[in-house]
Amino acid sequence: MLKPLKVVFYFSSILFCAQESYGQQSRSISGFVRDSISGENIIGALVRDQSENKSTASNKYGFFSLSLRGQEAFLEVSSMGYRTKVLPVEMSKDSTYIVQLVPQESQLAEVVVTGNRRKSIKDLTPGLTQFSPKEIEKVPVLFGEKDILKTIQLFPGVTSGGEGSSNFYVRGGGGDQNLILLDEAPVYNSSHLFGFFSTFNSDAIKDVNFYKGGVPAQYGGKISSVMEITTLDGNNQHFNVEGGLGLIASRLKVEGPLQKGKSSFMISGRRTYADLFLKLSSDENIKKSALFFYDLNAKLNYRINDKNTIYLSGYFGKDAMAYHDLFDFNWGNATGTMRWNHVWNSRLFSNTTLIFSKFNYQVEIEDDNNFKIRSDIFNYNFKQDFQYSLSDRHNLKFGIQAALQEISPASIEAGEDSKVNSLRIQHRKGLDIAAYISDDWSINDKLKLNYGIRATAYATLGPGTFYSYDNAGEAIDSTYVGRGEMGKRYVYLEPRISLNYALNEQTTLKASYNTNVQYLHQLSNTTSSLPTDQYVLSNNTIKPQLSNQYSLGYFRNFASNRYEFSIEGYYRDLKNQIDYRNGADLQANEFLDGELLFGRGRAFGMEWFIKKRLGRLNGWISYTLSKSERQFDQINDGQWFNARQDKTHNIAVVAQYQLNPKWNLSANFVYYTGDAVTMPAGKYFVDDRTVFYYDKRNGQRMPAYHRLDLAATYDIKRTKNTYSSLSFGIYNAYNRKNAYLIDFREKEGQSNITEIYRIALFGTIPSVTWNFKF
Repeated sequence: MLKPLKVVFYFSSILFCAQESYGQQSRSISGFVRDSISGENIIGALVRDQSENKSTASNKYGFFSLSLRGQEAFLEVSSMGYRTKVLPVEMSKDSTYIVQLVPQESQLAEVVVTGNRRKSIKDLTPGLTQFSPKEIEKVPVLFGEKDILKTIQLFPGVTSGGEGSSNFYVRGGGGDQNLILLDEAPVYNSSHLFGFFSTFNSDAIKDVNFYKGGVPAQYGGKISSVMEITTLDGNNQHFNVEGGLGLIASRLKVEGPLQKGKSSFMISGRRTYADLFLKLSSDENIKKSALFFYDLNAKLNYRINDKNTIYLSGYFGKDAMAYHDLFDFNWGNATGTMRWNHVWNSRLFSNTTLIFSKFNYQVEIEDDNNFKIRSDIFNYNFKQDFQYSLSDRHNLKFGIQAALQEISPASIEAGEDSKVNSLRIQHRKGLDIAAYISDDWSINDKLKLNYGIRATAYATLGPGTFYSYDNAGEAIDSTYVGRGEMGKRYVYLEPRISLNYALNEQTTLKASYNTNVQYLHQLSNTTSSLPTDQYVLSNNTIKPQLSNQYSLGYFRNFASNRYEFSIEGYYRDLKNQIDYRNGADLQANEFLDGELLFGRGRAFGMEWFIKKRLGRLNGWISYTLSKSERQFDQINDGQWFNARQDKTHNIAVVAQYQLNPKWNLSANFVYYTGDAVTMPAGKYFVDDRTVFYYDKRNGQRMPAYHRLDLAATYDIKRTKNTYSSLSFGIYNAYNRKNAYLIDFREKEGQSNITEIYRIALFGTIPSVTWNFKF
C-alpha cells in the first residue's frame, strides 16, 4: 500500500546529492519579516539580493531562507503596503535577521488596486491569486459585508454558484472539488444563511492564497482548487479594537499582547440580528421563531525564542433557523489547529501541525411526525512539513501528512408516537496517508522550475458493510469489514510541475501540469451547496475522482508596472466523476451508493485579465471563455453533455476611484452565461395529474445573469492606528431580476400549455456600515 511513498524519498535523495555541487561555496541568509507596528509576521514578502538578483518569498509564518555566493550582499525586502528596506548582510558565515518593515502611509496619488496578485511576473506559480482583506475592503458586496469567497468570483476562471451564493466553481470543476483551508484546517461548509454570507469574517484574516493551477505538492485531497486562508496572529505591541455595525450584521475584533513582543491574542466575532426584528411582529408564531448566524475566530501565539513559536487557533460558527414549534434547523463548523514552528538552522525550517475539523447539521420536526435528522463529519489531521534551502539554486519543501475522516450520514431518530420510522445509517471511516517533496529550481536568471510529487495511500476502515450494485443500482452483494480492519485500498502518485520563463524584465511565459486525487465527495442535486448535502468517502463502489490539468499562460507588466496583463489557457481531464440517477434519493438512504452514476469529464478555456495597479483610478477586467462537459454511459445515451456549472462567458469589471482624501468610490459589474438545466420535453397525465417528461440532461440554460453594484466609503477620521468610516452600498443597482431558479407549471385556464416562470431572489438592496478601529 505504501510502496509509492518510496518514490518520494528516492526523489529527495537525488536532490540532496545536488548539494555537493551547489552548496559548498554558498551562504545561507535566513530570518523573519515582520510588521514594525503590530509585530505580525508578513506573508509573501519579497526578499531579493541586489547583486546576484536571487530572490525568495517569506512563507506563511514570515520565515525566509536565501542561499547566496560572493563576498558581499545587500538584501532588498519589500511587501505590498510597506516601505522597502535594504540591509547589508554578513557573508563570512550563515546568518539570521529579523527584518521589520514599516507600513507605507497612504498617498492619494498612489492608491494600490484591490485584489493584487503579488509578484505575478516573477512568481513561479501559474494560476495563483494572492490578496489580503485590506486589499478588497472597498469592493461592493451583498449587504455591505466584506466577503473573500464572493471577491474571488471576480477573477478569471472562477464562476459563481448562483445569486448571492458563496459557492463557486473553478475551471469547470464542481463546488465540492475546492479545498478550503482555514489555518490549515479543512472547512466543509463555507457559507452562512444558505450561501448568502461566507463563514470567513474578513476582520480576522491576514492573507489568502488561491491556487487554480500549478497547485504545489503539499496540497492534496481536492481536484479543482486550493484556497488557503491565514488568520491574524494578533498585535504583540498594542491593544486594538476593530469592528463594524451594519444593517444586518455587526462584528468586533479585539487583539493585543499577552507578553509584549513575545505573545499575543486575537478574538473576532460576528453576528446577524435579523431574529431581533422578528420580535417586532404581531404574529406570535413569528415572535417565537429564529433566523441568525454567528461565528467566532480566536488565536494565540507564543514566541518561545527566535527558533520556536507555538500557535493555537480555532473557529466556531453556527446557523439557526426555526419556526415556532414546527421545525428547528441548525448547522455549523468547528475547527482547531495547534502548530509548532521550529528553525533548525539557517537552512531548515519545520512546522508540526495537529488539526481537528467538524461539520454537522440537525433538522428537528416538532409536529405530529416528531423526528430528528442529524449528520456529522469529523477530520483528524497530522502534518509534518519542512522547508530546506539546499543551495542558491534549489529550495525544497517536503513532508508527511495523515488524515482520518469519519462520516455519520443523515439518520432519522423518531420520537414517541411518531408516524416516521427511525433509520440509522452506518458510519464510514477513511484513512489518507500522504508524503510529498518539491523543489524550486532556479536553472538560470530566466528559467525557473518547480517540480515535485505527492504520493497518497487511502483505505476504508471498518466496522461496516459495503455493498456492490448492478447496472440498475440494486444491491447484489455485500462485504463486511471488521473493526480495526482495512477495506478497499487506493494508491496514487500525483506529479506536479510548473515552469516560469522570463522573456524579459516585463514578460514571462508560465506553464504547469498537475495530477490531483479526491477521496471525499459531496453529493448535491441543487445548483448551490446546502447544509443538508451528503458526504461520502471513496469505497469499493465510489472510486476517487482524478484530474489532470495542463495550463499555459503569457504574463506582462507595462507602463512602469502600473498595468498588468495576462492570458492563460487550460485543459482538464476528469475521471470518476459523479452524477445521479433520475429521481435519486440522497437523504437517509442506506443504499445511497446505488443512486450514483460514474463517468468522466473535460473542461477547457481561456482566461484574460488586465489590471491597473496604481493611481486614483484603478481596477481590473477579467473575461473567461470556457466549456465544461460530462459523459456517462447511462445519461443521454452516453453522449457528452454540459456540466451543470458550464458557463460559456464570464465577465467581471471592478473599478475604484479615490475622489479625494475622504471619499472613495467603487463599482463592479458581472455577467455570465446562465447555468445548464434540464427542462421538460413533454408531459403526460396519470390519474388526472400532470407528469413532466425530461429528455436531455442539462440541454437548456437559465437566463443570462448580470448585475451592477455600487459603493462609496467616507473616511470620518483616519490616523496611524485608528480610523472611523462609513460605507454605503447598492447591490444590483439597476434592479435586474436574475433567476434564482426556474420552474414549470400549467398555464392557468389552458392545461395543455406549459409555461416557464422564474423566481428572483434579490432586487436592489441598499446597505450602510460604520467601520471603526481604536
